[in-house]
Amino acid sequence: MTQQVRDALRNSSRYKLWEPIFWILALASPFLLSTHALIINEIAIVALFAISLDLVLGYSGIVSLGHAAFFGMGAYTAALFAKLVMPDPLVGMAVAIGVSVLLGALCSLTVLRGSDLTRLMVTLGVALILLELANKLDWLTGGADGLQGVVMGPLLGRFEFDLAGRTAACYSLVVALLLFVLARRLTSSSFGATLKAIRDNRLRAMAIGIPVSSRLSVIYAISAGVAGAAGALLAQTSGFASLDLFAFDRSADVMLILVIGGTGWLYGGIAGAIVFKLMQDVISSITPQYWTFWIGLFLVVLMLVGREKLLRPWTWFKRSGA
Repeated sequence: MTQQVRDALRNSSRYKLWEPIFWILALASPFLLSTHALIINEIAIVALFAISLDLVLGYSGIVSLGHAAFFGMGAYTAALFAKLVMPDPLVGMAVAIGVSVLLGALCSLTVLRGSDLTRLMVTLGVALILLELANKLDWLTGGADGLQGVVMGPLLGRFEFDLAGRTAACYSLVVALLLFVLARRLTSSSFGATLKAIRDNRLRAMAIGIPVSSRLSVIYAISAGVAGAAGALLAQTSGFASLDLFAFDRSADVMLILVIGGTGWLYGGIAGAIVFKLMQDVISSITPQYWTFWIGLFLVVLMLVGREKLLRPWTWFKRSGA
């Protein structure tokens, strides 16, 4: 590796001035906006889920329409672990991430073969298979009624999950921050540089000696673990897991979030999650039946006008950030 490449990687890994300010405000938001702690918790979970998809889509060029498979697996694993083994949320989170990573590693054997269309169908098929398994194994998962009666223990043995959602929001934000730092470190390393090379031109990457299959398998498994962590957060903070966690619209929503925020930079998932969830919350409170129409109209305008013009502040952050 040349000195020029080392300097470029070192510069890309440095945090910009606005980044710690952003995260300090994010961690303080459950206290500053205590009445909106529940929506803050949802945004943190969805943002983490979007980051997991961006790792394979934006940085690796793997298109996935079934990323909800890992989200749902993490949620059901955490919920079942709390109900059948022990209610400690941190241990449940670790188990959910481990199971999701194993599932991602297994799926990578099939996902990395064939064309983009093949990957679309395989990823979608995996999510549908898991949805049907969760439905049929109703003695374990609750089937169509969902897994109910999940009671989580206090976080760190001290902080109870209250109805206001403040503890849940703080927990989700801290987990999101830790995994974001891990993802940022990964994408700013030489490993991340090889992923971008594979994304831009796979044949050229193979020609210069990059082990394409192994790199994509590793990032796919890591992405699955991050998605599983997001699912575990949802199950742990809501005390419920249902079949819709594996549904196609869950994968479609996170794809739309990345369309709004942009791919290939980790803050794109966060920006898209903020815009998407706030629009969903505000518009659905005004017109519950037609909120999807207005979000669809926003996406059409976004594509016609361009993200750079419509979301100019986020564009500036993208150029100066991660």
